[in-house]
Amino acid sequence: MTTVDFLPQSQSSEWIHSTPLRLEIKHLASEAGLRHAVFTRMGGTSEGRFNSLNVSFAVQDDPSRVSANIEIIRKAIGADRIVAMRQNHGRGAVVFGGDDTWPPGGEPVADILMTKAKGAALMVKVADCQGVTLYDPKGALAVVHCGWRGNVSDILGYAVKQMELRLGAIPSRLMAAISPSLGPCCAEFLEYEKIFPPDFEKYMVGQCHFDLWELSRGQLMKAGLKSKNITVAGICTKCRKDYFFSYRGEGKTGRFCASAMLI
Repeated sequence: MTTVDFLPQSQSSEWIHSTPLRLEIKHLASEAGLRHAVFTRMGGTSEGRFNSLNVSFAVQDDPSRVSANIEIIRKAIGADRIVAMRQNHGRGAVVFGGDDTWPPGGEPVADILMTKAKGAALMVKVADCQGVTLYDPKGALAVVHCGWRGNVSDILGYAVKQMELRLGAIPSRLMAAISPSLGPCCAEFLEYEKIFPPDFEKYMVGQCHFDLWELSRGQLMKAGLKSKNITVAGICTKCRKDYFFSYRGEGKTGRFCASAMLI
């Protein structure tokens, strides 16, 4: 494994990559009970706009290629199966029990996916939104789809509370990793006064630009996580379309993923 060469220097010591090309956070990679990764857009079978490791069936890619891509991820992370959800920028939270059968296209509508079952890799699909992994070393795991709407609804705080209530997780024990996503350089919201609450203005870093990475960090800390247990990838997906899908940068495009599994 080697240090990722496209990370800002301030973040590069926290993240590593292996083959097939994927990011891992060091303090999660050292956890005996967890496997996790953020996969780039590379190493898949999709073509054209979806080149190449697209994991979404909802973007008009060839379904057989999407299935093949998900199988690549399953093998890479060593999972018995991949478990996903139909994300809709809401606050739906679902627990995967281990024996549930969710066929492609028939997954529950949710943006928070949790489990205490081992061997099933949870997957969150993103292309500018944040894919957030939350892990309790005592055996609880969640992945969260967090876009700006999720920040407005404090989906991260809600996810922490749901893990506490439904899985017995302890917030101060949780580790968090925020995937590559829209950075403060490109997170422009011209109508921010209409869509953001006033307290978001402290995360404004330029005219109509916001640091959603720090916003999410702040929401996780407010929910009880320790700052030292939160790692942000620090990679803007719009700036690095060569490595990651970006809706703002490309329009119609694929989705990359963050995936994690209890072992």
